[in-house]
Amino acid sequence: MSEAPSARGEPAEPRGAVRLLVVEDEGHLAAGLKLNLELEGYEVDVAANAREAGERLLAPDGYHAIVLDVMLPDLNGFQLCRRLRDAGNYVPVIMLTARSSPDDRVRGLEAGADDYMVKPFELGELLARVRSALRRREWERGASRGAHDAVMRFDDAAIDFDTHEVTVRGEPIKLTQLELDILRYFAANPTRVISRRELLEKVWKLGNYTQTRTVDNFMSRLRRHFEHDPSNPEHFISVRGAGYKFVP
Repeated sequence: MSEAPSARGEPAEPRGAVRLLVVEDEGHLAAGLKLNLELEGYEVDVAANAREAGERLLAPDGYHAIVLDVMLPDLNGFQLCRRLRDAGNYVPVIMLTARSSPDDRVRGLEAGADDYMVKPFELGELLARVRSALRRREWERGASRGAHDAVMRFDDAAIDFDTHEVTVRGEPIKLTQLELDILRYFAANPTRVISRRELLEKVWKLGNYTQTRTVDNFMSRLRRHFEHDPSNPEHFISVRGAGYKFVP
């Protein structure tokens, strides 16, 4: 792909028909997804590779959600999703893959995907997940519009969960979708000790995943972003044998 997709790829508000982009190089599967999504009332475009997807995402109309295959002929879905997020585009992404390993699902979520489905999948479940991703995005926007202060602030950091703009000591930084989701969960549970298992279940949506080191890696990243001294944290505190707590 010649350039990173622009933040313009996501419409500011879903006016009129809901537009979806299916990125899938298997022609018969792409055609089937397009047909069934259109039968649900969506407007659907199809891209066969990451380059074509990037070109479509530069269009001014944008998309409300993306169904993204992992295995593409140029970039893989993980790389494309990460480029989207790095470019400031936070349109919901549902990843499709033939790999069922929990580690692959974690990789997809770390790249910024909102959901992850393993092939072969039930069409009804995919349609339900598309509807859920669209509703969740609208709920987030509605909550931000209705809140007195849509920006989370602590110490010298400011996080806007609606625009995904983050500054620390006045300097902008980029966070992945998963890092923002972790912050949101901590913000909803200040000073409460949260176990690694709870974070995996509530944020990663991994009920049976045992690699709790994944959580520790993300906590280290949050500390590097927000703590004055990551080795002596004041906000993201380890509680020995129990988990972590956020002290704003």
